Amino acid sequence: MLHGKRIGFGLTGSHCTYHAVLPEIKKLRALGAEVYPVVSYTVQKTDTRFGEGESWLKVIEEAAGRKCVCTIPEAEPFGPVTPLDCMVIAPLTGNSLSKLANALTDSPVLMAAKATMRNTKPVVVAISTNDGLGLNGVNIMKLMAAKNVYFVPFSQDDPISKPNSLVAHMSDIQSTVEAAILGKQIQPVLTMANLNKRD
Repeated sequence: MLHGKRIGFGLTGSHCTYHAVLPEIKKLRALGAEVYPVVSYTVQKTDTRFGEGESWLKVIEEAAGRKCVCTIPEAEPFGPVTPLDCMVIAPLTGNSLSKLANALTDSPVLMAAKATMRNTKPVVVAISTNDGLGLNGVNIMKLMAAKNVYFVPFSQDDPISKPNSLVAHMSDIQSTVEAAILGKQIQPVLTMANLNKRD
């Protein structure tokens, strides 16, 4: 079903989830999709205990089989010139989530999402936010009510230590994309436990 589909794959700054996201990029490619990686400025420039920004770019490009889209001007053509069949954002941080929900476009990832929305194509989001059940809860609901936005199933990842934290099940990205291309939201969206191991 994904063979020949043009899939944008945006990554924002939830560095602790990249280990779970990279296999999903490879999986989409293995199914014949053309994957276009798009990275936020945080991904490009931030060095953390999970790795250096420059090193992550190389790993992401290797997984996707093409150069990363690193600027807003590079992402803008996904609207009128080279449209995508679907745009994935995984991980989608609380910061970028709030901007997407409120129509702000200040990164390549958000530009690619906006361009895809312009073409009425699906945008699939895989959230990773420490305040999903806090201040960002309203933004999650806004996106759930938005046309052509689909959620990778998510749950609390550490209910005791971080009761407001929500993280998507990254292993469900492929099935969510397949459903979204057909105009359907995979169910259930809210699950009991997140199997992604976080450090």
